[in-house]
Amino acid sequence: MTNASGTNLRERSEGASPRLRDEPRCVVSGLGIYLPALHHDAAHIAGVSGIPVEVVRDKLGITRKTVPGPADHTNEMGVRAARAALTDAKLSAEEVDVVISITEEHKEFPVWTAGIKTAHELGASRAYAFDIGQKCGTAVLGLKLAADLLTADRNVKTILVAGGYRNGDLVDYRDPNTRFLYNLAAGGGSAVVRREGPGFEILGSSFRTDGSFSEDVVVPVGGTRAPLTKENLGEFRLQVPDPAGMKARLEEKSLSNFVAVIDEACARSGIAPAGAAYVALLHMKKSAHDEILRRIGVDGARSIYLSDYGHIGQIDVLLSLKLARDEGRLKDGDVCVLAAAGIGYVWNAMCVRVRK
Repeated sequence: MTNASGTNLRERSEGASPRLRDEPRCVVSGLGIYLPALHHDAAHIAGVSGIPVEVVRDKLGITRKTVPGPADHTNEMGVRAARAALTDAKLSAEEVDVVISITEEHKEFPVWTAGIKTAHELGASRAYAFDIGQKCGTAVLGLKLAADLLTADRNVKTILVAGGYRNGDLVDYRDPNTRFLYNLAAGGGSAVVRREGPGFEILGSSFRTDGSFSEDVVVPVGGTRAPLTKENLGEFRLQVPDPAGMKARLEEKSLSNFVAVIDEACARSGIAPAGAAYVALLHMKKSAHDEILRRIGVDGARSIYLSDYGHIGQIDVLLSLKLARDEGRLKDGDVCVLAAAGIGYVWNAMCVRVRK
């Protein structure tokens, strides 16, 4: 595998250093997840969509998925996860210097800065806040920005990355063109990032975007091109204008880009991909999940397939990492890979090292 300059990424992993000598060590010191109590199972999705239940379960990889209850608003789920992450890190909200919101655009109100609300709800009165968006890649991006900010600004000591997701609201099970989105679920996730201490040390990362896919998955109304009206209200949902064209252009490219960013993140972290102790992948169809692991030389036992959760957007990688930690799968010094992709399209990966 080579990058744009022709450098062999696997070769570059030999002797690579994850950080400069004078850089602070940035550590994910707390993780928090909020999951709604309600679910749609494979039988429900099959009944509404008309797809055989075994296809939903075995091909799409959905045993069940979380769906929001009446009080499970997007950013509020992120606030709940943030409280859990602060507790996990043994910190109070007053110790947070910055809140980076990874809440999805589909949230309580349009044209609204969710991070400011998060800081206020938590009582993080010292913190400034801002929102970022990269669809299902946003959590990995948030962790990178947190580490970069801690490195750049010595006055910042504690950063809270938090947000919620419920884009499943925008999926119509009766639309076969969006079948690959039937797994969209709901939940919140959060990570506390600090200098030093136990947790997950943030190592190297890699990001790729390809804007040629930027209009392949859209909500076609409700923006400035087609303002929302009572006549087009039923079109306010995720749609794929050219499903055959998108599939033809994206399928192999997506797998290759997943492998490329994992390769590069590992090279920048001083390991070969096959040396990863654990790989946290977002939920996707089972065959794609297995193929990515095969291409990077990692067996299935070193990853958790999220078939009991569905695809909670950017929250998936935080959920997967927390599940691995809580199940006792990780030991001191293990390197884990977080890998995600978001419509638009973006692919990203990051390595973290267990520090106990």
